[in-house]
Amino acid sequence: MVVSRDRIVRSAAKLFLTRSYTSVGITDLCTAAEVHKGSFYHFFPSKSELAMAVIDQHAAEFDKRFDEAESDGLYAVAGAVAHVQGKFEERFGRIVGCPFGNLAAELSTTDDELRAHVARVFDRWEKRLIAACSTVELRDGVTPEQLAQMILAQIQGQILIAKVRLRPAAEIAAGVRALISVNLKERV
Repeated sequence: MVVSRDRIVRSAAKLFLTRSYTSVGITDLCTAAEVHKGSFYHFFPSKSELAMAVIDQHAAEFDKRFDEAESDGLYAVAGAVAHVQGKFEERFGRIVGCPFGNLAAELSTTDDELRAHVARVFDRWEKRLIAACSTVELRDGVTPEQLAQMILAQIQGQILIAKVRLRPAAEIAAGVRALISVNLKERV
């Protein structure tokens, strides 16, 4: 059997979402990916390095969805989040959380390198949101930077609430769209 780095990353992504990073050991990861520990360490010097690869995989998927929906303007982010969370909901039968938010909450005080890696993903998305917010007329007193930060916070909050209340992915997108709408200048 050919050992695939991608297979290890996909297996880890599923385990980190459904069980958590700290509850999953290297043996668990190897069993799920059907690889030996030597193969694991060939691709990843540590579990933290694997987690960064998982973050990059999830970020690439979200970026792809955001790119595909960009014609929807600022509302594209709501559609992208709904699509990704909807896929998780289909696969696992419920919302399992945001891969970035889950890891950030779990590890931000214990693994600074991993925290910084997640922060860079959020920074990149915030810049994209600032650019999108700059293309619309915002209510007086609302800056593109403020709205971009609020959208990221709304996404994380909506996903967390959906996760703990077992709510559908569609509600996440509705909440993000509502936040965007109340911050746009009303047309007279």
